[in-house]
Amino acid sequence: MGASRGAVPFLKRPADVAIVVFFVIAFFIVFLLDLEQVAISDPSIPFDYPLMPPKFFVDLIHWWGRTYDHVLWVRETWFKATIYIDLFYFAPFYLVAIPAFILGKDWIRMPTMFWSGVMFTIVTCILAEEVWGAHASPDIAVILAAYGPYWLAPLLIALRMFVGGSHPFSRKAAAAPAAAAKPKKH
Repeated sequence: MGASRGAVPFLKRPADVAIVVFFVIAFFIVFLLDLEQVAISDPSIPFDYPLMPPKFFVDLIHWWGRTYDHVLWVRETWFKATIYIDLFYFAPFYLVAIPAFILGKDWIRMPTMFWSGVMFTIVTCILAEEVWGAHASPDIAVILAAYGPYWLAPLLIALRMFVGGSHPFSRKAAAAPAAAAKPKKH
């Protein structure tokens, strides 16, 4: 018979709190950044501002692309493919994973491992282009600061899910104290 398990409350799982914060931030970045890249396929030619994201964010994204992130600015086909992965896989994943992590649902473990592998692979490809590619950034330190968390987080989150085993959000329940031993009669 397997040992019973006790749920660990969300706020007592600081690594999971950090993961949820990362997922929330990543969701909003997908929502703002990726929607802009779908709505404006080529920012170097005149365009109409989309309803979403707001004009301020569009202008900020375009400044960032022109100044630091030439891969984002040029938007080659392979990079656009990563945007659609963000929109149609990562965004829904975040919407499911956030409550699953908060509620401690073990079934999210394998989807999280899959997310980690895909995210790590995509960011590695983007960073390779940013550092050594035809559209390399003029300021690698800024790019590494911006993309670094997206490269490191999947590794740390996969490690968290791996080390947590098949039940990453619970612990084995403490064994009930054994009944007091009766003294032997002589």
